[in-house]
Amino acid sequence: MYDMSNLDKLATLQKNTPEALAAFQALDKAALAEGAIPVKYKELMALAVALTTQCPYCLEVHKAAAKKAGATEQELSETVFVATALRAGAALTHGTHLL
Repeated sequence: MYDMSNLDKLATLQKNTPEALAAFQALDKAALAEGAIPVKYKELMALAVALTTQCPYCLEVHKAAAKKAGATEQELSETVFVATALRAGAALTHGTHLL
């Protein structure tokens, strides 16, 4: 099911729901813009979230953006373990609901 060419279908969403897609794109642009948090760190955060939500499209897009913003392979590697720790921590703390 995962195929980067599926992103070409965003044009259909643009045609059918232009206001909604424009609003999403504006939010995305604003959220990832340079600010108090540098773009590189925002892209690394986006990667950590994408690893947690397991969105392959987000992983591709934000990996490229992180590298463009200067992220190193070591920073990408550490991001993997931040996401791993948070996902495991969520399972652990939600496990308390079973007791």
